[in-house]
Amino acid sequence: MSNEPSELSGPDFTAGISASDLADGAMLAGHAEGEAVLLARQGGRLYAIGATCTHYGGPLAEGLLGDGTVHCPWHHACFDLATGRAVGAPALNPVSCWQVEERNGRIRITGRRDAPTPPREPSGAPESIVIVGAGAAGNAAAEELRNQGYTGSITMIGMEDDVPYDRPNLSKDYLAGNAPEEWIPLRTPEFYAEHNITLRLGAMAERVDAAARRVVLRGGDTISYDRLLLATGAEPIRMQIPTEEGAPVFYLRSLADCRAIIEAAREGSRAVVIGASFIGLEVAAALRTRKLSVQVVAPEAVPFERVLGRDVGTFLRGVHEQNGVEFHLESKVERISRASVHLDNGADLAADLVVVGIGVRPRTALAESAGAAMDKGVIVNERMETSVPGIYAAGDIARVPNGRTGRPMRVEHWVVAERQGQSAARNMLGLDSPFGDVPFFWSTHYGTTVSYTGHADTWDKAELSGSLEDGSATVGYWSDGKLLAVATLGRDLDALRAERAMAEDDEATLERLVRSR
Repeated sequence: MSNEPSELSGPDFTAGISASDLADGAMLAGHAEGEAVLLARQGGRLYAIGATCTHYGGPLAEGLLGDGTVHCPWHHACFDLATGRAVGAPALNPVSCWQVEERNGRIRITGRRDAPTPPREPSGAPESIVIVGAGAAGNAAAEELRNQGYTGSITMIGMEDDVPYDRPNLSKDYLAGNAPEEWIPLRTPEFYAEHNITLRLGAMAERVDAAARRVVLRGGDTISYDRLLLATGAEPIRMQIPTEEGAPVFYLRSLADCRAIIEAAREGSRAVVIGASFIGLEVAAALRTRKLSVQVVAPEAVPFERVLGRDVGTFLRGVHEQNGVEFHLESKVERISRASVHLDNGADLAADLVVVGIGVRPRTALAESAGAAMDKGVIVNERMETSVPGIYAAGDIARVPNGRTGRPMRVEHWVVAERQGQSAARNMLGLDSPFGDVPFFWSTHYGTTVSYTGHADTWDKAELSGSLEDGSATVGYWSDGKLLAVATLGRDLDALRAERAMAEDDEATLERLVRSR
């Protein structure tokens, strides 16, 4: 999608600004040579990079400076100020980088800087790396390997026919009809060819022969590896209820699934969504955008209550009801026929299409075949390596150490999966890159976006500050007196500050963010 603003604003940095206009630790948005540019001063050094995040076009000047980095306020992508390189997902592409000087009391951009020279291949790098899974973690790992100068063989095996794509968009703008097809692939097939990444799409890896260091594909083909990354993701939980043959029931996980739902939505006018999860209600919002009538069925009394609490869940239910969604909560589906969904309370809901979103389960069979230790997922250490030497895991299947709780966590979110893939790539090259990123995800409903930073499997107290109805609020989630997660609405910078505070175990800042307003 386009990452350029429709018109430029702020000062022309080629003409220069007064040096007093940019304090140390500050950023300023402007432009140069027709492009939006971010100017920053940190530690007495000046930086100038492109001002627009290459993920979804977020304004970097409204983000947060780190140590030589800037973090996007929308989805927390991170860029190196000195090079413009994307050093933290979800952005994969760099921003431009500019030469800047301070002379006679003025700061001025003098021209573009050349792209940085790629690093040399780490010594002792393996000859071949195989990645099973062509989703968030797998793709990010393959790209990071090349970004780190790796020149060996990379083979990425994907069970779908499509090149890696932007999965979060499937339940958001793409399903709603606001994002064209060309926005969905992360890269073109030519990109992988140019970077010498072999794609084996439409291929199913059936088992891992860890002793022989090879992956066995359905049909008998084998692929040898020196290092192996398992990034097999998750699959939708299927409903086990009577369903009439030919009933228009859909699950949403893949691009093919999404295309099928879009086609059904074009032909029908009445949708029933089963499940008030993030996927379920994002689907409901997308289908309402397409002008379908939408009814949501779920067993809980308040949507999202387990994860976000009663206050946020009640608020988001209201957002959906204001947009025409009808809820059937504390209800279960007894059976599905070709034209109706039948509930346990006797209600029959007319449906031209039914979308089921009741959760996912990790695809761990391949890791089990390799002999990897398991515990509600694949156990990995802080370097993303499983109990089997040379085999790594990332994304939805990985159970990683959580420094804030001392308990392992498995997180089913896009940004986390990409960053785990990047960490695994560096560790497969022997670069010793412990994974310690704070989890982050976002969920959007009719333009209302909730950001969630941290991870709380369970919590015993949720504390709200601000006003959800006014579009500015923060919710903190505590367990045993420790603040584990923060949800924000309309407070993007606070979400970034919370992420930093969690990474630094800065409890005072965390509590101040949650309780200050």
